[in-house]
Amino acid sequence: VGVIGGGQLARMMIVPSINLGLDLKVFSETHDAPAAAATTVVGDYTQLASIREFAATVDVITFDHEHVPLSVLRVLEDEGVSVQPPSRALEFAQNKLLMRKRLAELNLAMPVWAEIKTEHELQEFLDANGGVCILKTPIGGYDGKGVRVVRTVTDAADWLTSEGLSAAGGSLLAEEKVNFVREVAQLSARRPSGEFAAWPLTQTTQANGVCAEVICPAPNTSADLIEEAGKIANTIAQELGVTGVLAVEMFETPNGRLLINELAMRPHNSGHFSIEGSETSQFEQHLRAVLDLPLGSTRARAAASVMVNVLGIDSDTDLLGNLDAALAQHPEAKVHTYGKAPRAGRKMGHVTVVSEDLQFALAQAHATAKALLQG
Repeated sequence: VGVIGGGQLARMMIVPSINLGLDLKVFSETHDAPAAAATTVVGDYTQLASIREFAATVDVITFDHEHVPLSVLRVLEDEGVSVQPPSRALEFAQNKLLMRKRLAELNLAMPVWAEIKTEHELQEFLDANGGVCILKTPIGGYDGKGVRVVRTVTDAADWLTSEGLSAAGGSLLAEEKVNFVREVAQLSARRPSGEFAAWPLTQTTQANGVCAEVICPAPNTSADLIEEAGKIANTIAQELGVTGVLAVEMFETPNGRLLINELAMRPHNSGHFSIEGSETSQFEQHLRAVLDLPLGSTRARAAASVMVNVLGIDSDTDLLGNLDAALAQHPEAKVHTYGKAPRAGRKMGHVTVVSEDLQFALAQAHATAKALLQG
């Protein structure tokens, strides 16, 4: 299996690939990437020649991120390379505006949205949606980047210049600022031959645009909502032709509706809990799926799994220096560090606690993350 991108997602595929007896090869951007242990090529993933050479050494290409140019992937596919998920699905993860248009064709529930190219169009959207909206660049955004809360046209003046629009792909995406009670994510996997499996619905909490906490299963969730989330994920996976892991991030509204926020077609932060909390982790499942192997059970191993991200405080953040104390104080916790250079707000690792007691798991996971940061 060849993975393009050497981040923490590729890093966490290494152990299940060893367990399954697979040869994992990673195309990394740098020599010191988190997945350095499996890196066989260091290069520029936008260059066809480099990716073509890498693809010749593997049976299937998959991804740690969604930024490989579709033009590169389409050439590979035309040459007979197995790319999973395929470019025809990945384009909807790469471009949020295309995603909105396609999901609208499928009659799936979403926030009110509009394509924006001019100040006048943005003002009209603001006027129709209470004077506030979420404005996004359709391409390139992640972890809160490329997203703004906008209340006046002036708030987006730089994005509405010809240079700003060009960098965003030609248009912006305006969405209503949803009044939601919580955010949830439905993680699933699909193999090319069509088999589909979903994990229990998770509750996610964001801080400054970055996922901070995940609880699985989502507490206090009705059977109807669980069923609806599963149907949404299945519809998207089948209709868009997604293979591998798919994460559907959604808002739950006060009246119990689910509105689709964003999609990710790869292992996802909302599924890290599954390493310890599920019979089959999202990383093992992704490998099975892209190779069209039978999918594993997604059954939970305990009543509750809590995952807390460990975010860098500054450039001096030293998780390994505090590891001894954190592990000694919290033997129930499972700690994952990513080998990244520290930076404020950067995902440096995560902590998972699996328990029959949700409150215990929450307390222990947060305390462990704090200990890793502060000693």
